[in-house]
Amino acid sequence: MIGAQFLRNLIERRNLLFQLAKRDFRQRYIGSAAGWLWGLVHPLVMLTSWTFVFQYCMKSEMPAGALTSNYTIFLLCGYLPWMLFQETVTRSANSLLEHSNLITKTLFPSEMLPISVFFSSLANHLLALALSLVAIAYWEGGISPYALLLPLYMALIGLLGVGIGWVFASLQVYVRDTAQAVMVLLTFWFWMTPIFITEDKIPEGMRFLIRGNPMSLFVRAYRERLLSTAAPQWDELAIVVAWSVTAFVLGGLFFRHLKGGFADVL
Repeated sequence: MIGAQFLRNLIERRNLLFQLAKRDFRQRYIGSAAGWLWGLVHPLVMLTSWTFVFQYCMKSEMPAGALTSNYTIFLLCGYLPWMLFQETVTRSANSLLEHSNLITKTLFPSEMLPISVFFSSLANHLLALALSLVAIAYWEGGISPYALLLPLYMALIGLLGVGIGWVFASLQVYVRDTAQAVMVLLTFWFWMTPIFITEDKIPEGMRFLIRGNPMSLFVRAYRERLLSTAAPQWDELAIVVAWSVTAFVLGGLFFRHLKGGFADVL
């Protein structure tokens, strides 16, 4: 019942959501000469730096069973889902404070703010993905038809990111250190996600950190959908769906529980 009501509200407010996402995307690059191109420059610079450090300086070898021999493509495909997730969560944490004037003065549906952050982040993600597809087609000689399934994974990352974002956004209203704690948590989470390393490189006693990490499954899924013609493993997809839906529902309930005091605190 809660989920059905939320979806009805979301459909009814789709114009508001579109305007919020559009405004958020524009404000990120307001006054910038390059504008949205910075959304491509930042990940490209990071990938170039990582490739130089890990492949050329540290002589990192491609993991066994890698779907490509190109280290940059390997990193890029793994970083794409993380970039979308990280941006959604980190920017959601401050979204209520940034729009406090709307929350305190009107009957504004504050739960829409983290959702609009996701759609704004998705625009950047699609730009990076388009560039990735061009690079993969050039260096790998073609694109897997299973890349057409990526919108499904994007939607699931959105559910996961928004659910977690709701929790942090609502906590940030009451505890202003939350956004800083989120950065620390995501830094640790990033290195426990197999973007650079694989599970066999992790000490046996700590491998549960990767096995219980839903982003590990998203990274693997992106690489397989972009670089191989193997069909999705439906049991892994079911686990990803369970993680995402659970985070979305629990995050929404948590947000609803704390929402009543937002206007007074802000």
